[in-house]
Amino acid sequence: MTDQQKAELAALAAMSDHEIDTSDIPEIPTDWANAKRGVFHDGQVVKQQVTLWFEDLDDEVVAWLKANASDTRGYKELINRAVREHVRRDKTRNSASS
Repeated sequence: MTDQQKAELAALAAMSDHEIDTSDIPEIPTDWANAKRGVFHDGQVVKQQVTLWFEDLDDEVVAWLKANASDTRGYKELINRAVREHVRRDKTRNSASS
């Protein structure tokens, strides 16, 4: 971080909330009744951050992820692909039984 960026952050941190200009930030909706998760936006899947601790997974699964991940962040892609495939199969199975 540059010295200028550090100075700007320090100046912002010293301001009270009402001194900060937020006019260029969209308002946060107050009514979420019609909100939908995971919908497509401009053809892209909207991703949502989820915290998943390795302690929550079986040791065998963690070992496989570590062995097959391309780097330290690659395990997230492996988890995403596995879950996405499970959802796809489940949707196919449920639509076939309907």
